[in-house]
Amino acid sequence: MDTVQKPLLRALSGEAVWPPPFWLMRQAGRYLPEYRQLRAQAGDFIALCTNPVLAAEVTLQPLRRFGMDGAILFSDILMLPWAMGQGLRYAEGEGPLLDPIRDAGGLAALDPGAMRARIAPIIETVARVKAGLAQEAPKAALIGFAGSPFTVACYMVEGKGGGEFANARRMAYADPVLFGRIIRLLVDSTVDYLLAQAEAGAEALMLFDSWAGLMPPGQFRRWSIEPTAAIVRGIRKVLPDIPLIGFPRLAGPLLPEYAQRTGVSTVGMDTGMDPRWAAANVPAGFGLQGNLDPQALVAGGAALEAEARSILAAMRGRPFVFNLGHGIVPPTPPDHVAALARVIRMG
Repeated sequence: MDTVQKPLLRALSGEAVWPPPFWLMRQAGRYLPEYRQLRAQAGDFIALCTNPVLAAEVTLQPLRRFGMDGAILFSDILMLPWAMGQGLRYAEGEGPLLDPIRDAGGLAALDPGAMRARIAPIIETVARVKAGLAQEAPKAALIGFAGSPFTVACYMVEGKGGGEFANARRMAYADPVLFGRIIRLLVDSTVDYLLAQAEAGAEALMLFDSWAGLMPPGQFRRWSIEPTAAIVRGIRKVLPDIPLIGFPRLAGPLLPEYAQRTGVSTVGMDTGMDPRWAAANVPAGFGLQGNLDPQALVAGGAALEAEARSILAAMRGRPFVFNLGHGIVPPTPPDHVAALARVIRMG
């Protein structure tokens, strides 16, 4: 299958494909009964992420049900600090728990040189998914991903998710030298990680900056835009044409500046973004992705259809990938995802 025939890659490369291609953040996960079966078989979450056979199967499951145009690698943004030696576990009902890094000694204990060996199973998963797509969904593209440095640093410093990451944000103000060292480490390791995914078969790459919106504009520029731009430059030196998606969640009016200064080819809109505003203010040379409310997907019915059609109307005529404004939530009925796919395909 020639990649130019893949609708997702066409849209990510600047073509106004219609009906638009679609995939959904967290499309592989707890809302699917087949995922829950494999999750139980794997044991814990890290074991699932590092089992190439099971992780590849999980990645492909939603495409079999719904025919998405993109498969995103099943993994987690925190597998990168885990691969460098930071203690990580997932507690039921609590989410990720890490050994927090609050000083130079904690940072020095990390071993970026060990990363390649520890991510090897994840890279094998990429290769397995690429082979699976060739057999099962040849028009679907494979998306690799990583967390953006600021968001990953939030977890690394805080030691857990949730809340407002006060310790991480405070460090960025009070000790910008140390916080900057963490960010630089993450920039370099993220470039290596994403290039490894691309070498194994990822056809597009995405950076998730889920907590970028916690920062005021000056901090956003320093800790979200600048590190993301550095990653984009590092990848473009090796792969000048690979599509790159950036998702600075809750960027608000800084979204156009993020697009222009980072150099990504497509920007993700979060749930709170007015797609009409984004279409008018993000320069025409950039693609847009998003931004259905995940709760509308849970609700289903006429409300879901109306919300989806409103987004489609706002995006017609420009490069666009239909997606959610954040990830699918566990209570989502699979039938509602199928209904959404029908609405999108109608254009």
